[in-house]
Amino acid sequence: MKTEQLVTRYTALVIGAGGVIGRNLIDYLMTLPEWDIIGVSRRGGEDAPKLRYISADLLNEADTQDKLSHLTTVTHIFYAAYQDRPTWAELVQPNLAMLVNVVNTIEPIAPNLQHISLMQGYKVYGAHLGPFKTPAKETDAHHMPPEFNVDQQIFLENRQPGSSWTWSALRPSVVCGFALGNPMNLAMVIGVYASISKELGLPLRFPGKPGAYHSLLEMTDATLLAHATVWAATEPRCANQAFNITNGDLFRWNELWPRIAAFFELETAPPLPLSLATVMADKEDL
Repeated sequence: MKTEQLVTRYTALVIGAGGVIGRNLIDYLMTLPEWDIIGVSRRGGEDAPKLRYISADLLNEADTQDKLSHLTTVTHIFYAAYQDRPTWAELVQPNLAMLVNVVNTIEPIAPNLQHISLMQGYKVYGAHLGPFKTPAKETDAHHMPPEFNVDQQIFLENRQPGSSWTWSALRPSVVCGFALGNPMNLAMVIGVYASISKELGLPLRFPGKPGAYHSLLEMTDATLLAHATVWAATEPRCANQAFNITNGDLFRWNELWPRIAAFFELETAPPLPLSLATVMADKEDL
């Protein structure tokens, strides 16, 4: 006589489901038989077996409550949402508010909530400000505020004691992967920049800051990050910790840039620091 084994089922609430990180996380979760997935973004998405989408404005507390307050089966929150703003200081309020609205909505109504996974990045260490200590360690001191990634983590640290859930924070380097219609994608940005350079008959110049062209860099594959995110969310020994996640290989732009140019059949020219947001502002027709 066969004995049927009960399979533990989990429900993932993926916040920021349309981005590179969220989309690739959903793709990985879809391969795991014990997971059901709910994806949340402003645009929503196309439902599939084991997967349904919800469109919600997470900056609006009332809309968050209205759209998410029935999700009583959620066991894991995977938070990868992001709102852009012109300055680093202006990023704090909206990005912290979205996380707070999600947790305030889900925690009281999901009795089996086990874990909240927070997606961060190397900006925790000041990577966006200039050279920083390497190798970066999860125990390194944060840089001087403002820093919304740190504020989000502090919120979870203060909220967690006495709760049934734990948290983890994932800190990838530059993430590369596929997501339809999302501009937060380095590979897409380089592709558009190269295509416009070709259309204008220009060589492909590295537009980054001085020194970056020759510095050692790391990338994080979006699929690798998805695997690590689920691991950290389901391994009890990972509770209430942060983890750096990178591919483990190193490169320099001065070695990779000529190969990118060759792919687009372009010549290269010496690096020239540019604000792409500024120089691309009038290129819409291209």
